[in-house]
Amino acid sequence: MSKRTLAILAAIGATTIYGLNHTIAKGVMPHHVGAFGFIFLRVSGAAILFWIISIFGPKERIEKRDWGRLLLCALFGMVINMLAFFKGLELSTPINSSVLVTITPIIVTVLSVFLIAEKVTRVKVLGIGMGLAGALALIFMSEGEQVNAPNIPLGNALFIVNATSYGLYLILAKKLIEKYHPFTLMKWLFTLAFVINFPITVTQFLEINWMEIPPAGLGAIAFVIIGTTFLTYLFNVFALTELKASTVSAFVYAQPVIGILFALMMGKDRLSLLTFGATLLVLMGVYLVSKRPKAGLSAES
Repeated sequence: MSKRTLAILAAIGATTIYGLNHTIAKGVMPHHVGAFGFIFLRVSGAAILFWIISIFGPKERIEKRDWGRLLLCALFGMVINMLAFFKGLELSTPINSSVLVTITPIIVTVLSVFLIAEKVTRVKVLGIGMGLAGALALIFMSEGEQVNAPNIPLGNALFIVNATSYGLYLILAKKLIEKYHPFTLMKWLFTLAFVINFPITVTQFLEINWMEIPPAGLGAIAFVIIGTTFLTYLFNVFALTELKASTVSAFVYAQPVIGILFALMMGKDRLSLLTFGATLLVLMGVYLVSKRPKAGLSAES
């Protein structure tokens, strides 16, 4: 099997794990583990695993001038976005989360316009409008609550915070990714994230009653730590060694499909007409934003 084929399988694996995570993580929140307690487990577990695997990577030192950017990356990539996502998942539904997290490419495009003066085409402007319309429909037109989803509009709004924060992380991390080995970056990013998250998350972590969590719940926690956090980073890193970033990012389209089908199959959510329509708007918006302009067309066309 060629390395390219393995890279494609790795990208599919990462997307599949993300799609399953919406339902699996929701299954233990908030009855067994609070959203912030889950982040304590996720960040500390990933930090330990990345320090262990970094033994097999190059021995690099972070330059003094890069620590500020590294701190911001940890803040946006492993603190704000994770806290917002898991709190949103606690308040909303797996289907809403699997749809709204895919707007990250739209958020990145909007932020790039303001932060680095990137030009956008009319097609991208249309994509931004469609994606945001779908997202806003889910926030303001969804039901107020469902079973195990006490505040769906607020939860959906937190998914937007999650996508925005992660978009900032992607922009800020670009220079660091080009400079340092992924193992070096991940071990320090998750270490900084653990320190920042500690005072926010430790209380809910200490409230966990491990004896009351059934084996399925413990398996779900292990899945989030090892699968959703650790393995997805490894899979994406490997995929990027053989595939273009645009190719890897294209797999984002599969995540809501996997997430919705798995949630429906497990009986953990239901697909309303509003959610279906909003999903189509978001996916079409992401497609248009991610679409490359044809050769010979100017940036303004």
